[in-house]
This record gives sequence, structure tokens and C-alpha cells, in this order.
Amino acid sequence: MSTRLVSVVVPVFNSTVLHDLADGIAASLQGAGERYEILFVDDGSTDARVWPTLEQLATRPEVRAIQLTRNFGQQSATLCGLREARGSVVVTMDDDLQHDPADLPRLLAHPEADIVLAQLLGTRQSAFRRGASSVKGLFDRWLIGRPKGIHLSSYRVLSRAVVDGMSAVRTPNPFLPALMFHVSRTVVGVPVEHHARREGRSGYGARKLLRLFGTLFASSPTAALRLVGSTGAFFAAVSFILTAVIVYRRLAHLIAVPGWASLIAAQMLIGGLLLLGVGAIGEYLIRTVETAEGRPTYFVRRRSGGSGDDERCA
Repeated sequence: MSTRLVSVVVPVFNSTVLHDLADGIAASLQGAGERYEILFVDDGSTDARVWPTLEQLATRPEVRAIQLTRNFGQQSATLCGLREARGSVVVTMDDDLQHDPADLPRLLAHPEADIVLAQLLGTRQSAFRRGASSVKGLFDRWLIGRPKGIHLSSYRVLSRAVVDGMSAVRTPNPFLPALMFHVSRTVVGVPVEHHARREGRSGYGARKLLRLFGTLFASSPTAALRLVGSTGAFFAAVSFILTAVIVYRRLAHLIAVPGWASLIAAQMLIGGLLLLGVGAIGEYLIRTVETAEGRPTYFVRRRSGGSGDDERCA
């Protein structure tokens, strides 16, 4: 039997396979000789069956359940679980059995790494999700320093040092990959199979994906501001060169330059860049105000299992 404690954090939203998931985690970790605990975080599920199911599961000594007051999103719910976890190693995984609990021993077999990310093979996503993930992957490397050749996944293993570092950052808009890569870049990728969703469909629609992109940019404001500045500088340079060419050709009597079309186009281009810059700065100011207010990332309604129920916010 291992001496370390493995905490498994599962954010939950309207899942109907929680018993199967808990049984799979227990069988996998018991078979590997690991001590473990399972933390289910109910992220404001609208299905009235979810919390009673979690309360029933929390009668098991190794299971704890936490219910948030409303739907704060997967990032915040997972961060809640990380802050509540007691283990020296913490695993995060989804609630729909697309992440196979049988792969846990493979992910836990890398004690030398601070971060172990499951590299999902045969990802079962819609074409829209795959396209959005590809675009997001380009920004991940540039904005948050994702190592080359490593793909992000919510099926991950984090060392205690990384969890404590992530928990120390107080932000009302957490983006977990940005937090974990801020703490450590010692990363290992482990290939695992991505299974089909047992029931229902993904909660990540276009609106949530756009919100995730916004959180990604806001998680690294200096990089995003540099992007806006670099884009503005590029177009300014192109405009300067084109203007110089037009003036030269006009003075050399090579062409008759029509003025209104080029002038309006230039104004629209510059105006669009200015609005883009103002919008980006405004978004960062909003998030700066929220952070200065000390606005909590989430609120806990109640707990079940473990040391008992109590109410608090984090």
C-alpha cells in the first residue's frame, strides 16, 4: 500500500454516471495500491437528482461532495476541488467517463513531474469543437507558455507544490492551465484513449467556448496587450509604406490618386484598431477591479462527507 494520498477532483454538472465513475476510480486506485479520496464538486447542476446522488456517494469514507451555490464554470469548480484536496498528488478529471479511470495508474507513474497531462487519442468531439481547440492551441503556446508537443487536457495529475501555488493566486476568473504553467514547466504527456460520452452531450457550446477564449486572453494580459500593440504597429507600418508610395507616385505624376476611397479605408482601419485596443484595455480594467474587490471565485452552499457539512466561501 502506498504511503501517499491521491486526491481525485471531479467537477460535476448534470452527470448521470457518478456511481459508475466512483466505482471505476476506486477499482483502479485500489488495484494500484494507492490511498485515495474522491472530491465531487457540484457546479450548480440543474438536474435535481445530482446532489442526492452525491450525498449517497459521500456515505463512503473516501468520498466527499461539495455543492456550489450556482454554476460558476468548470475552471472555478475544479479550483474549488483543488483547494479542498488533502492529497500529496491531485488528479482532475471529467464527470462523463470520457476519461477512463483505468488510466489513473499510468498517469500517476511519473513522480518526477510536477504536471502530468493525458494526451487524448481519438478525441471524440464535434468538428466545431475540434476547430476551436486547434485555434485555442495556437494561443496556448504563445499566451500561457504551453510546452511544445504537449496538448492540454482536463485529465491531469498535479503535485502538491503546483496545487498550493495555484491556490495561492486569488482571481475571480481562473484559467487553470495558465495558473499551473505559472507555477511549473516540468510537464509530462501520457497518451490515453478518449472514450465516447456515455450519455448526454457536452456543455461547451459556442458561448462557453468564447468565454473560455476571453479567460485565456485575460489570464495573460501583458501578452495580449503586446499582441494588440504589435498588430497596431504592423498596420501602422504598412499604412506608412503605402502612403509613401502613393505620395511618391502622385508627385512623380505617375498616377492620379483618388482620395476619398483610400482616405475612408485608412480611417476605418485605424478606427478599428483603436476600438480593438480600447476594448482589450477595458476588459482588463474590469477584471482588475474585480480582483481588487477580492470577489470570490465561487461560493459553497454545503458539503457532505468527510469532516461534515459547513458553509463558507473561497
